[in-house]
Amino acid sequence: MTEAAAAPLVEDWRAGGFGLYLHWPFCAAKCPYCDFNSHVSRVIDQARWRAAYLSEIDRLGRMTGDRVLNSVFLGGGTPSLMDPDLVAAILARIRRTWPLANDLEVTLEANPSSVEAERFRGYAEAGVNRVSLGVQALNDRDLTRLGRLHSAAEARRAFDIARAHFDRVSFDLIYARQFQTLADWRAELAEALAMAVDHLSLYQLTIEPGTAFGDRFAAGKLAGLPEEDLAADMYEATQELCDAAGLPAYEVSNHARPGAESRHNLVYWRYGDYAGIGPGAHGRLTLGARRIATEAASAPGQWLDGVERGATPERTTVIRDAEQAAEHLMMGLRVTDGIDLERHARLAGQSLDPEAIAALVHSGLLHVKQGRLCTTAQGQMLLNRIIPELLGA
Repeated sequence: MTEAAAAPLVEDWRAGGFGLYLHWPFCAAKCPYCDFNSHVSRVIDQARWRAAYLSEIDRLGRMTGDRVLNSVFLGGGTPSLMDPDLVAAILARIRRTWPLANDLEVTLEANPSSVEAERFRGYAEAGVNRVSLGVQALNDRDLTRLGRLHSAAEARRAFDIARAHFDRVSFDLIYARQFQTLADWRAELAEALAMAVDHLSLYQLTIEPGTAFGDRFAAGKLAGLPEEDLAADMYEATQELCDAAGLPAYEVSNHARPGAESRHNLVYWRYGDYAGIGPGAHGRLTLGARRIATEAASAPGQWLDGVERGATPERTTVIRDAEQAAEHLMMGLRVTDGIDLERHARLAGQSLDPEAIAALVHSGLLHVKQGRLCTTAQGQMLLNRIIPELLGA
């Protein structure tokens, strides 16, 4: 790597924008593949949670000043279990706290089993303008294997309800599932594309340690997972079918019609600033000349008690140049428009090694265009190889 001129980071977050993530930690049931911070609770005092969320919005508003907010994402967990009045109070406080972009995107994640027309009407009236549905599969056999509480018919009904209330509706599917063939996936994806409004998130099933699937896999009891070559074929079929339907990939697992990309997720991938609120929520904030990482306490009760006591419910660490270099690469190379090489040099304190870039370009994994470093279609599948080589690791 070569040395780059030092530059203050005070305004650098503007290149990626500013977003707010709010985590609702509760679900009706824990899915066996899920390693998110989600919890099953029979009794939830939504009034207590409302007061805590509003208090945290106020605190983060004081920290971040008058920067313009580009996106809000209500994730979880299952945020569609939140009372519409709670969502309305949160969004009203957000509107009073930050200047808002004219095209502010407000996304709420929902599970089909918790979708009700009246509840969705309330969310829309509160200011939610985009919904992301966790459909995951379009047949009952695989939904049962994935531990989902809804049926395929309920998923389709939930999608219709969402369409009636929101112009922007995305939904998730998981592929490379147990006993799934390439023909199965192509047929299911064709059905999904016929339903899709403007955005799909299509994830390959990943077996994570600490999940029920992880435990079963370790015990040799998770049968029917595809071999690596079949999973790669499914990925390539995904790109082919989505391209043909006018929803090309703009990120490794996300597809959209041009202009319908998730603005909130682009804040992450373009290495903007984002504030995190709620149990286990992460944030990245540029404050003065420092970029800091925040991570909130993950246990819901611990987080809630801390906020109510007036204690800061998160751990804060300064992100050093080498960490910024790694984060910027890992996030930015996931998207098709890649990274700005000059911005990377400012963030990292030094430029990327031109010889490493040239070698990866020669291998057909990267290309450079107008000062931006981007992955090729082949490179998108090999990010775990590309990033260490660029970092000299």
